[in-house]
Amino acid sequence: MTALSVNLNKIAVLRNSRGGSEPDVLAAGVACIDAGAHGLTVHPRPDARHIRSADVHALGALCATRGVEFNVEGNPFAPPRSGYPGLLALCEAVRPAQVTLVPDSDGQLTSDHGFDFARDGAALHPLVAAFKALGCRVSVFVDVGDPTVAQAAVVGADRVELYTGPYAEAFAAGNPDAALRAAAGTARLAQSAGLQVNAGHDLNQANLGPFLAAVPQVREVSIGHALIGEALYAGLDATVRAYRRIVDAATAARSADPGCAGSSRG
Repeated sequence: MTALSVNLNKIAVLRNSRGGSEPDVLAAGVACIDAGAHGLTVHPRPDARHIRSADVHALGALCATRGVEFNVEGNPFAPPRSGYPGLLALCEAVRPAQVTLVPDSDGQLTSDHGFDFARDGAALHPLVAAFKALGCRVSVFVDVGDPTVAQAAVVGADRVELYTGPYAEAFAAGNPDAALRAAAGTARLAQSAGLQVNAGHDLNQANLGPFLAAVPQVREVSIGHALIGEALYAGLDATVRAYRRIVDAATAARSADPGCAGSSRG
């Protein structure tokens, strides 16, 4: 099954642009779950530009109550500071089902590249172990085409999340085939090392179906920017339901294909 996790960062951006509590991030989370989202994703950054630590606690409690997965993204190397206790401390307090490690710096507008395992692998290993000791499944952000993607298993990760920004650009330009082949190859390389595969960044209703049809056994897609933008026109409930139809159709197609096979890690 491909799970849909809705990223709520953009709701928090709107709230923070005006101050106060509207639009309400927790209410948006409830609406997404009611519409069929399998889980919620947040990426609290140290500068609190969108999701804040208090949001992480509130949404973690919501997901636990509603029985859906909570995915917390962040840079494990970012030090604590005022208003941000650090990714490990947040996860220790909230115990999300999954933590997705992303190598983003403070100045990045958005996550736009995966880990360099040759540079970061040794430092990642004990951090991955610390998150797993909290009971979290650990996913690490990787570039499509990275020949060292299997090193994610060496550092102890359970999953990788494919950075799909370049695929989305290629799809919009009308030439997605090479990007799809590269994503499928990277997914298979990761799966051969016992890793499961997630995907995210700039996926939308137009490009998601072709991606899931081409890339084998994607376990989760995390979608926020496009989904919230589309919801401005169609409504949040209708938009989440539309994404559910896409991931459900992809799951059904895989189930009907006897050649599909899973991978070993959780």
